[in-house]
Amino acid sequence: MRDLAAGVRLAVTTLTVFPLRAGRVDRGVAAVAMAAAPAVGALLGVAVAVVLAAGRAAGAPGQLAAALAVAAGALLTRGMHLDGLADTVDALGSYRSSGAALEIMKKPDIGPFGVAAIALTLLVQAGALAGAGAGAVVVAWTAGRLGVPLACRRGVPAARPEGLGALVAGTVPAPVAAAAVVLVATAAVWAVPGRPWQGPAAVAAASLAALLLVRHAVRRFGGVTGDVIGAAVETATTVALIGLALG
Repeated sequence: MRDLAAGVRLAVTTLTVFPLRAGRVDRGVAAVAMAAAPAVGALLGVAVAVVLAAGRAAGAPGQLAAALAVAAGALLTRGMHLDGLADTVDALGSYRSSGAALEIMKKPDIGPFGVAAIALTLLVQAGALAGAGAGAVVVAWTAGRLGVPLACRRGVPAARPEGLGALVAGTVPAPVAAAAVVLVATAAVWAVPGRPWQGPAAVAAASLAALLLVRHAVRRFGGVTGDVIGAAVETATTVALIGLALG
């Protein structure tokens, strides 16, 4: 129970802007925190859906309400996952060796690949949210956080011996990560009214996108980092939103 409570606190503190009192932090607690990431994503999705609904109720055009909702989502996570996406894309786009690519990730600046990745991701997310219902928003943000346990599942190494990646890499049992995907996909049946298949399909596509990104990162960098995990979150969220917006 102590691991559970500490893990929930770590998940909220790491994945959102809300700081909770720090507790014990070790790989056991990290395993709970990374497995709990989709639940934190669901709460973030509710907050984003509220902002979207408030914008529409205030008479804002659909694209403006969607842009405000996406901005709220970024603020609630300190833009951390977007930063991870930018750093990961910059490193991948450099075509350098693993060591040199990891050094690019550590730099505080953002290169042209990273800037383009952030801009395009926010543009696609806002476009997909323009016509989305509340259920689709919650499912998308929950599905996005499936990227966390999938990136941290056992068998996936850390790219560095230090940092967030070293703490959380390989902590989540593969069956737990798989169960999270199944649970979210099942709940997503209600995401798109009249299309019970669309939500689960979007969750499956988001999970596959996260897995492919992590696999590519392991091949290029030798493992995952905190930036790669953030990139998996943004990639999965964006793919889920696209899948939920189609049709």
